[in-house]
This record gives sequence, structure tokens and C-alpha cells, in this order.
Amino acid sequence: MSTARRSLGFSWPVLVGLAALAAPRVVLHDLGVIEEGSVVNGLFVFVPPVCWIAVVLWKRPPRPFATVVVIGVLYGVFLAVGHQVLWAAAFAGDPPVLGGNLAGIDPATQEVVLRTAAVLSSLVTGALVGVVTAVVTTALRRALRRLVPTRWGTSLRPARATHPPTVGRASPEAAEGRATRSVDTTGIGRRANGSSCAPVPHG
Repeated sequence: MSTARRSLGFSWPVLVGLAALAAPRVVLHDLGVIEEGSVVNGLFVFVPPVCWIAVVLWKRPPRPFATVVVIGVLYGVFLAVGHQVLWAAAFAGDPPVLGGNLAGIDPATQEVVLRTAAVLSSLVTGALVGVVTAVVTTALRRALRRLVPTRWGTSLRPARATHPPTVGRASPEAAEGRATRSVDTTGIGRRANGSSCAPVPHG
């Protein structure tokens, strides 16, 4: 069993696959196919995290919070790679430039700075999405433990009643042992009495 499966409950290919559910939005957004604020964009934004939550709640990994955060970080990697690959298409030949005192910097240097900032921003965004989704997952997991205890590790069967020990009441085994000793003692007493009552011969 891999380290990821032991600690996170899923193998790395599965974690990457879950993160990749959010990758189509990166492509479609950068290509201008979907627009901010549209219903379709909202579906691409919220459906992948909902899938993460559902899978984690169903599989119940040992560390659900860490599992979802890792998925979010992997999503951030997809986000960063997608923005870099589609950089020119996203800005339609009009890439962003630095302003203010940095406006006079060489355009190539500006592009490097802006691309680096975009990578960092993508990774932070993915991590934040993972943390928020992990918080929601943890809250739902606790709620489900209360509502469906048999599924989430708590049994509905009543606890077995424990009876306090009864003072002065012996167990059947102990009583049987005392009765056996009583019988043996009685037999010994009878043999002793019989020997004392036997006539003593006189010479």
C-alpha cells in the first residue's frame, strides 16, 4: 500500500483524477468559451468540489481534511499549468503589463514577472479552495455521524447492561466447590467417629 493511500485514503492517480475534474473550467475560461457570472461557469466552479466532498464522505479516508486540501493543491497545479499554456490565447495578443514605476521594464522581463505571479496566485487559489472544501467536508462528516451513526462508526445497539457484584452471593462454581469440600469433611468426620467408637481390646 502506498504512502498516499495509507495517509490520505486514495492513491496518487485517484487524487490527481479528482483534482482534474476542475481542469476543464481553466481551459474553457481562458479560451473565452464560458464567462464569469454565467450559470455554466457556476457549474464548472462548484460541481468539482461537490464531487470531492461526496467521494471523501463515501470512502471515509483516515484524514479527510488533509485529503481534500491535497486535492485542492493539485487543482492549483492544474490551474497554474493551464494559465501558462493558454497565456497568449487568454489575453488575445494583448498581454498584461506592469504599471507605475515598473512600466519601463523590458517587456520580456515583465512577462516573466507576471507569469510567475500567476503561478503563485494559482497555487494559492487551489490551496484555499481545498481548505474551504475541507472545512465543509469535516462539518458534513460530523453531522452525518449524528444522523446516521451506524454508517459512520457508532452503533445504534444499546450497551450491554453490567450488573454490579452481589455481596454475599457466590457463583455456582464456588458453591459447588464448597459443597464438595463439605462432603469430604463429613466423610472424614464419620471415619474419625467410627474409629473412636470401636471397642478397645483388653489384655
